[in-house]
Amino acid sequence: MATQIRIAQDEAADEVLSTDPFALLVGMLLDQQYPMEHAFRGPWKILSRFGTLAPDAIAAAEAESFADLCATPPAIHRYGRSMAGRVQQLATVVRDQYDGRAETIWTEAKDARDLLARLKALPGFGDQKARIFAALVGKQLDVRPAGWQEAIGPYAEDGSYRSVADVVDASSLAKVREFKQAAKAAAKAKDAALTKAALTKK
Repeated sequence: MATQIRIAQDEAADEVLSTDPFALLVGMLLDQQYPMEHAFRGPWKILSRFGTLAPDAIAAAEAESFADLCATPPAIHRYGRSMAGRVQQLATVVRDQYDGRAETIWTEAKDARDLLARLKALPGFGDQKARIFAALVGKQLDVRPAGWQEAIGPYAEDGSYRSVADVVDASSLAKVREFKQAAKAAAKAKDAALTKAALTKK
């Protein structure tokens, strides 16, 4: 991975994301119910404390000890212990199904549908997270298998600020955060309107 990733907004953490494909995958795993940049600093925290991000080593680690390591302040996530388990599950899949080489998940995908299927099969990766990560490797690592844009949809749009796939500096991070906040507010307003309509009918 020659591209410089700048999602974590921290030089050391971003260097880990830029040089270790498994780190990028772990960052995406942690990106839920937690600020994006902090989620993507998680892999660096694990590396700093555990000494390696090798999937086989993480998969084989004693669960309680690894959870303690991940939950120690500053923790890798708001829910550090449960996320530690997810990280170990992810490491196990990468070790057993991809020979410990996370990048083959995207570099060896036959097409975009295959890429999404591979990602959705990973622990903690639902449909939306899979699409966002596929957009991330497409936009920032230039990995765009056949049908990439069609399969991923809006997250693949050039010039958009919808997700972490579009974060390349502090300015774009702020724009993505604004987009997410606006989308959340719109969803709340829609729910409120539907609830009001339902009550009116009664």
